[in-house]
Amino acid sequence: MKPFLLLSIRADDDAADEEYSAFVRFAGLTPGEVERVRLDRGPLGRVEVTDYAGIILGGGPYNASDPIEEKSADQLRAEDELAGLMEEVIGRDTWFLGACYGIGVVGTAIGARIDREFSEPVSSVPVTLSDAGRDDPLFSALPAGFDAFVGHKEAISVLPASATLLASSPTCPVQGFRVGSRVYATQFHPELDVAGIVTRIGTYRHHGYFDPSEYDDLVAMARASAVCHPPALLARFAALARA
Repeated sequence: MKPFLLLSIRADDDAADEEYSAFVRFAGLTPGEVERVRLDRGPLGRVEVTDYAGIILGGGPYNASDPIEEKSADQLRAEDELAGLMEEVIGRDTWFLGACYGIGVVGTAIGARIDREFSEPVSSVPVTLSDAGRDDPLFSALPAGFDAFVGHKEAISVLPASATLLASSPTCPVQGFRVGSRVYATQFHPELDVAGIVTRIGTYRHHGYFDPSEYDDLVAMARASAVCHPPALLARFAALARA
């Protein structure tokens, strides 16, 4: 049986390992079934997309809309490599799921407008599926309305007609979309439940994502939230990709 490929851009080991563990667990897979490539550590190299049942791209510190002069050499390299990969993924209509940063990667590939207009702080937001989302093979694993964890500086403000809008939130009009029949991106984090985001908040407490003085309030917000449905997306993705 073909493995899955997880692409990570998280330079912090604890955060990268937590992300990997969450994707594996919620997809219902074992570590032996998910290969991981950390783009923060070196070049992606040649990826034979047909060697994998599906490809997942996690979130992290990069923003597609950052001014080019502010992007590190590692980010520029990763963006170039991911652009080449997306050309093949979209061209072959390969099973792909990009979470958070994936919005920027897939969005850039299809000519979406990506900017800071609809950024969302670390929080739980209500997400609503579109009619297409309710009928979608992947997103139909979720209720028509559900809460999800977000935290992003950029978002898609204009989605081209070549993509299908699947989900929105009051503060971010594009929370999920599909290109073709197998290429997906979410702005929310499908790999985060309450325990997961509490761990991540702790990991990034001193990394500039939020004021450290907000730590206690963010943890309280997470623990008071009703986020439980998003991980179902990963189990359905793994099942569809292996069907």
